[in-house]
Amino acid sequence: MLRLSAFLSVAASVLLAASAGAQSLPVLDQNRPALRWQQIRTPHFRVIYPAGFDSAAQRTARRLEQVHGPGGASLGVSAHRVPVVLQNQTTIGNAFVTFLPWHSEFFTTPPQQRSVGTVDWLDQLVAHEFRHVAQFSKARQGFGRVLHPLLGDGALGVMSVGMPPWFFEGDAVGAETALTRSGRGRMPDFGVGLRSNQLAGRRYNYQKAVNGSFRDQVPDWYELGYFLTSYLKTHYGPNVWDAALDHYYKFPFYPFSFSAGIKHATGLRVEELYARSMAELDSTWRRQQQGLQVTDARELNGQAGTKVYTNYQYPQYLTDSTVLAVKTGLGDIPQFVLLSRQGGKERRVFAPGLANFPEMLSVAAGKLVWPEFRYHPRWRQQVYSELRVLDVATGQLTRLTTRSRYTAAAFSPDGQRLVATTTDTAYHHALVLLDAQTGAVQQTLPNPQNDFYLQPRWTPDGRQLVTVTLKRGGKTIEVIDAATGTARALLPVANVNLTNPQPWGEYVLYNSPQSGIDNVFAVHRETGQTYQVTSRPLGAYHAAVAPDGRHLVFHDQRAQGSRIVEMPLDVAAWKPVTPPAADAPQPYAESMTARDPGAQQVGELLPAGDSLGRRSFPVTRYSPLRHAFNVFSYGLVQSPAGNGLSVGVRSQDLLNTTQAIAGVSYDQNERTAALFTGLSYQGRFPVFDFDLTHGGRNAGVLYQGQIYRDQWRSTRLSTGLRLPLTLTRSKYLEAMSLGVYYLHEQVSGYDLPVRFLDEVGPNRPLNAVQTTFSYVRQLRQSTRDVGPRAGQSLLLTWRTTPFGRGLDATQYAALGSVFLPGIGKHHSVRVRGGYQWQQQRQYLFSAGVFFPRGSSYVGFDRLQTASVDYRLPLADTHWSLGRWLYIQRFKATGFADVAQGRNVEGRFVGRYNYRNVGGSASVVFNVLRLRTPLETGVRAVYDTYRKTWQIDPLVLDIGI
Repeated sequence: MLRLSAFLSVAASVLLAASAGAQSLPVLDQNRPALRWQQIRTPHFRVIYPAGFDSAAQRTARRLEQVHGPGGASLGVSAHRVPVVLQNQTTIGNAFVTFLPWHSEFFTTPPQQRSVGTVDWLDQLVAHEFRHVAQFSKARQGFGRVLHPLLGDGALGVMSVGMPPWFFEGDAVGAETALTRSGRGRMPDFGVGLRSNQLAGRRYNYQKAVNGSFRDQVPDWYELGYFLTSYLKTHYGPNVWDAALDHYYKFPFYPFSFSAGIKHATGLRVEELYARSMAELDSTWRRQQQGLQVTDARELNGQAGTKVYTNYQYPQYLTDSTVLAVKTGLGDIPQFVLLSRQGGKERRVFAPGLANFPEMLSVAAGKLVWPEFRYHPRWRQQVYSELRVLDVATGQLTRLTTRSRYTAAAFSPDGQRLVATTTDTAYHHALVLLDAQTGAVQQTLPNPQNDFYLQPRWTPDGRQLVTVTLKRGGKTIEVIDAATGTARALLPVANVNLTNPQPWGEYVLYNSPQSGIDNVFAVHRETGQTYQVTSRPLGAYHAAVAPDGRHLVFHDQRAQGSRIVEMPLDVAAWKPVTPPAADAPQPYAESMTARDPGAQQVGELLPAGDSLGRRSFPVTRYSPLRHAFNVFSYGLVQSPAGNGLSVGVRSQDLLNTTQAIAGVSYDQNERTAALFTGLSYQGRFPVFDFDLTHGGRNAGVLYQGQIYRDQWRSTRLSTGLRLPLTLTRSKYLEAMSLGVYYLHEQVSGYDLPVRFLDEVGPNRPLNAVQTTFSYVRQLRQSTRDVGPRAGQSLLLTWRTTPFGRGLDATQYAALGSVFLPGIGKHHSVRVRGGYQWQQQRQYLFSAGVFFPRGSSYVGFDRLQTASVDYRLPLADTHWSLGRWLYIQRFKATGFADVAQGRNVEGRFVGRYNYRNVGGSASVVFNVLRLRTPLETGVRAVYDTYRKTWQIDPLVLDIGI
């Protein structure tokens, strides 16, 4: 998987899952049903794509065939046939491979970021994602030969449970680096996090390196994994992971089996691999620093201290004395801040929504523009990228474009026009000129070669544009006439990862890694002479020139996070250099390319004149309905009830329209079995759900001093519609859901003399309708936040039996929450209130509101509840117990719950009060070096009426 971009808005809808009705299957991401799908079948792939994407789909199919053999050569596998779905309706640039069900998805809109490199976006996806296909195919050996026939493709996940994510992602980055001329392993900024830690003396142990931190910068799976996997490939041969995984897959289910596989192949445990690779990298990077003549730069005042990892990036001058930047970090959600050259503290300006890579900011005439993701409310594969404009002085926010696909934008010097980049659903790239007041398209510049444009800017006279252009042979910087579209290259097309062009006077400044470290360079617009402008130890990124032309600002990489620094803009101090043909070598990249058994076979992806490059595969219509049922896993499955052991089958189609499950469950408490099935069709605006369970019951009741036991049969049916909507359009995650379900339950063979009101008895089936409405709006959280610091939620429930047959019952319930900030920066307060009204003469519905913690639920006729919770972090730690345990964080919650229940009829007429207080403490930890964090703890509740304490363990929470 490439790095996840912006799926945060989906999180809001996830909060509604428990309140949307009786369904058991989750809502997935779908495309709108109007799309017409096609498919290409090749010898090893099935490429599925929307009509209109034909040319790019054929090209992708040819590239997939090209890497099929070489991409898995060093792992010793011939990859299993895999479907590939090309998603062109979203503007998110990403991809993944999954075995649930077995397929890959490419999100085809290229992002505007440095990691795109010098190859086409789809080429990079092919090289990276196919390596994941080869990795999973490797699991079909050893013990996998036994499990796969028993569990289906779900066995691939079982076989991989002991493998750290850093291997999967790092090895895939190594593949994209070895098999193409580009790849993130060739880019200095890709490893700058680890490099900054090493050079600052922050040498973390292996537990912290793989499990993370709530305080410090810990490089992610991609960065750490690339260097660890590449170290072994370089020192022990390109096939070393083939041998290590062969040993691992013989029996992967004992602790540290992955480390044992590495030791079998190399003699190193994984901790020794980590220590040796870090030592080698430290030596390499320190040699690089020797003799480096560093250009001076002054850090702007007001930026965060060094206690918690915080980044200040992408600076833009607002005036000669103020700089606008993006602040993010472990303790901060993304926000625009204003820094002053004369001193003083930073001033928070605005917190945007789901920004589409804020590397592209532009300021002119006191206004700021940036692209922001916008999800279609229902079709979550339909993601737009719209332009937002902020008047910094007044705070006025304008949604300049709607339902657009603009991935970058820049103001003209007078603030009247915009230049924007876009990629349409046919994979055509373009530069578009817009009216900055209305967002109307004024002109689309010609692009006959379909070059890809990155981060365009206007020249100071407003007549020309400067852009990085990705062509077939690599990148260059072009000057384009805004009136005619005529382009002139300033640099030769080369395998150099150019980014962020900034016109200034007779020059264009830009970022380049040609010296081995990302720095700012300049090219003279007339002579083509190039110069090195900055020489910083770790990298200088995203330079911007002050309006007076006397200063240059950029963000400077540090171990504690990037900082905004400034230096004089003095042409006389620049160092003349020659444009290179390729970027300077980075650790391991060249040696892996030279030795990888597949690299020489791939070479340049589809070079000119290659026979495969001219080939077209046959195209046929793909019907989602005909492929609705796709069984991908069988054996142990999760039953709808979620209690006990279940054996069955799961099905899900490749376009996420239809999910199905069926099987047999076993209740260990009652020792009874049941048949279950579930279906969720999500291909239309409302989601249709169907769940059916039929099986035995075995229970007893205490009646008149005697225990009676009985066995009987029960049938439960739930079917209905739900409408989940994603409404996120700001820094708040927002979602809404409406559900209507019919519930039917009946029993046979029930011979007990009495029954509980929450159970269906003989001869009186339950025929009920349940209607729910839920709404959530929560402020995005930083990594260090323990809960939402602002927001609201509301759940309304109506359950009734309107058919006049069977049991009679009615319930209305309302439950609302308000989230507030606490005293500390990462503290959170939740205030809840609920009211429930019901008639319970014949049947008692489950609770529609919460009940005081520490007390058993009582179904009163009228129930009012309220509570307040205060959540806070206690300590962020890095405690390790050998290879077995890593403790990251301690948290606590204090709470007070009150309730008043009232019965208006029956034997227990009257009011009943509850007032409970208490607290809980929990710990976040990792076991066996697995990256997924776990959380558990203990809760103490004091009943102020009964004067009693109750201590309860908290259920283990798996943080995924």
